[in-house]
Amino acid sequence: MKPTLFVLAAGMGSRYGGLKQLDGLGPNGETIMDYSIYDAIKAGFGKVVFVIRGSFEKDFKTVVIDKFKNLIDTDLVFQEINKVPEGSIYNPEREKPWGTNHAVLMGKEAIHEPFAVINADDFYGQESFATLADFLRKVEGKKNEYCMIGYRVGNTLSESGAVSRGVCVVDENQLLQNVVERTHIEEKGGTINYLDEKGEEVQLLPNTPVSMNMWGFTPDYFDYSEEIFKEFLKENGQKLKSEFYIPLAVNNLIVEGKVTCKVLDTPSKWFGVTYAEDRPQVVLKINELVRKGIYPGKLFK
Repeated sequence: MKPTLFVLAAGMGSRYGGLKQLDGLGPNGETIMDYSIYDAIKAGFGKVVFVIRGSFEKDFKTVVIDKFKNLIDTDLVFQEINKVPEGSIYNPEREKPWGTNHAVLMGKEAIHEPFAVINADDFYGQESFATLADFLRKVEGKKNEYCMIGYRVGNTLSESGAVSRGVCVVDENQLLQNVVERTHIEEKGGTINYLDEKGEEVQLLPNTPVSMNMWGFTPDYFDYSEEIFKEFLKENGQKLKSEFYIPLAVNNLIVEGKVTCKVLDTPSKWFGVTYAEDRPQVVLKINELVRKGIYPGKLFK
């Protein structure tokens, strides 16, 4: 059975000023998602499941899904605030869903094979999809063996200024021990630094692995996540902006010794659109990849 690609596309892109997942950035209006699907098909994924908000289902089907219907199996699931475990209580004034791992939970009924998780608006690169697909094929029929694509921090920096990244703590076997959020990461004078809790600069080596939310799981992850989410809601359900993130759940399972998560190195350069000012640079980078022949001028004919 081929692995499935699970695309997190429920965010509305408030900082960017619109539904950035549907923004055409390629030479023929291709979205970043289009390049991810192209790379996933090439790497051997057999199905794509998108998690979106129900409010933009019609536009999403027209702009995204119709392009792929003859190329790869597709499915849609929906992330809404009220999709929580039975008996859970939360603040009725909350306006947004519960974060990335809540989005992952929406795929429980649609995915029954090893699967990858990615953000819709991040450009991950062909090598990353190939590495991830290879791992997922090897864990078919297994449990508790996960992975994360570890991007070299030097390949994830923004030309517009400082960024925040989840820095990976790994052991001698490249198994993830923790993901630590580091802020204000930028390159100065040939070195990469972040600001610690005291506001002091700490150097990071360019090859330090960071998480860009590209994960590989076996289906048992859904049951684990549901149980962790129940506890999360007991503690945070009344907060209006609490977030149930993927690293929170993975860290919990690692600490309890229930799973392993292999950090897989990739030479790919990550880029994405966080703010409107990022858009021109992303367009230039995609056009350069097309010029080099890495991607065709028109992805889907």
